[in-house]
Amino acid sequence: MGFKTAVYPGSFDPVTMGHIDIILRGLEVFDKIIVAVANNTTKTPLFSVEERVELIKNSVKDYQGVVVTGFQGLLVDYLEKVNVQVILRGLRAISDFEYEFQIANMNARLNPDIETVFLMTSEKYFYISSSVIKEVARFGGNISELVPIPVEEALKTKFSPDLLT
Repeated sequence: MGFKTAVYPGSFDPVTMGHIDIILRGLEVFDKIIVAVANNTTKTPLFSVEERVELIKNSVKDYQGVVVTGFQGLLVDYLEKVNVQVILRGLRAISDFEYEFQIANMNARLNPDIETVFLMTSEKYFYISSSVIKEVARFGGNISELVPIPVEEALKTKFSPDLLT
């Protein structure tokens, strides 16, 4: 039995071209990708969940089959709520795999009907992370090829010299 929909969860603070790459490549496998923006309690986000949802919506508005929403709580509960059994995740490095492997196994333990599908990040984006993007943007570095235009503009606003003093 094939799956038509996958949930791509993450904090996306902010969304990068690496994330967009996973979404677009995921659409080659699935008819629909639900980008589920998590309120990660272990991180202090730069953007609110609502801001991140809007940034992603604006970044993928030209692509059919992408839905963007926020969620709280356990991912397995969210998947049950939206009646989806597949989690889509991107992998950059070995360290990602170790963490993602643990999470995938915990999700499978919580709900054995859930499958996790991993896509390797494209070579041109494997070094990008939201944390690195924020650090470069904070100091005025060029991130124009690493994030969608709405994200670049939002980061410039967040890190404008007037707001940093």
